[in-house]
Amino acid sequence: MDTLGFVVIAAGVITFSLISNRVQAGIVTAPMVFAGFGLLIGEGGLGLADLAIDHSIVHGLAELTLILVLFSDAARIDLRQVRRDHNLPLRMLVVGMPLTVALGAALALLLPFGFSLWEAALLAAILAPTDAALGQAVVSNRRVPVRIRQALNVESGLNDGIALPLVLLFASLASLAPGAAGEENWIAFGLKQIILGPLAGIAIGALGARLIDRAVATDLMSESFEGAAILGLALLAFAGAEVIGGNGFIAAFTAGIVFGNHVRGRCTFIFEFAEAEGQLLVLLTFMIFGAAFLPEALHHVTWTHALYAVLSLTVIRMVPVALSLIGAKVSLATVGFLGWFGPRGLASFLFALLVLEQSAIPAQEPILLVVICTVAFSIVLHGVSAAPTARAYGALAERMGECPENKPVGEMPTRHDASAGTVSQS
Repeated sequence: MDTLGFVVIAAGVITFSLISNRVQAGIVTAPMVFAGFGLLIGEGGLGLADLAIDHSIVHGLAELTLILVLFSDAARIDLRQVRRDHNLPLRMLVVGMPLTVALGAALALLLPFGFSLWEAALLAAILAPTDAALGQAVVSNRRVPVRIRQALNVESGLNDGIALPLVLLFASLASLAPGAAGEENWIAFGLKQIILGPLAGIAIGALGARLIDRAVATDLMSESFEGAAILGLALLAFAGAEVIGGNGFIAAFTAGIVFGNHVRGRCTFIFEFAEAEGQLLVLLTFMIFGAAFLPEALHHVTWTHALYAVLSLTVIRMVPVALSLIGAKVSLATVGFLGWFGPRGLASFLFALLVLEQSAIPAQEPILLVVICTVAFSIVLHGVSAAPTARAYGALAERMGECPENKPVGEMPTRHDASAGTVSQS
């Protein structure tokens, strides 16, 4: 990228930062701004920044962002607290997510894409994870019951790492025609990545937590370097798994879970680091999405791609969520609220970019177009609807009084709320 491109991008980041509090007070969100900014400055707009799909900086930034997001999202989830307090996200993950993949694959086969079974399953798995950051007003609005906010927060923190093994397995199967020579070797390769990745993540996450605890307790480590240690752990988990033949992204997610649930003492540095460096990477990735990928979709998208994108954000998400919440004794309004706020964002885009780059899948182009279309719709629709819907639902929840929605539960930090602690709501 030339110097002018860097100047334009840096100026855009600084400008948004200066007015971010005012901008995000309304219906405009940071992902909306940066995706739109990317579309404006990219080759499809003014041509001020060279961010083509095959540019090395695009793939390098995508990999680094995904590693950090998988690690930090997993690290902020307290599994003991989830088991104790948060049955709603467990229902949506254990029941709702597999149903989402199954329904998404079935509808992809019914529409005239010409997908094989594994290609349809791959698309559904790529679009299964949610991104609570696209509806940040929902998980940060204190009028929304903490149990409901945390249901979306916990689901978003865990479902990208849970979906990733499915994405890798389906990608391996979709890359070969049925009965093709070497199919067993490809399946064995995929299973090896899925098995060895978590093993590397468990070892590095546990060792990292122990070393950092010891260094903090003996005053060997300065607070200013704690964030750097976290980045190093995430990268070490990724690289360590790749060295032994496992998948580095699964390792980063697993390491985050193990680290976050074993480290003691000062823990705020995890979230503060993700809030600063991590958020910048996320927003730059949305800018790349707008600059390099949106123009491609605008030129090639068809009604079929758009229809599936709409179905992914509505039927494919909301029906499984409704089924998973049967017996949870929450109101229909709550079921609809949880069902609608399943934005498709960073994880889906990065999964599509990285998996399709590394796999010889015949239906690469239509899968990527559907993902781009779905993420673009989600950025706008969930961004615009988050604040007003959260206010309306919060007011309704206040009138409900004592009910399952208002049950007191512990609160965990969101991706952009480093200060959250344990909160009860009556």
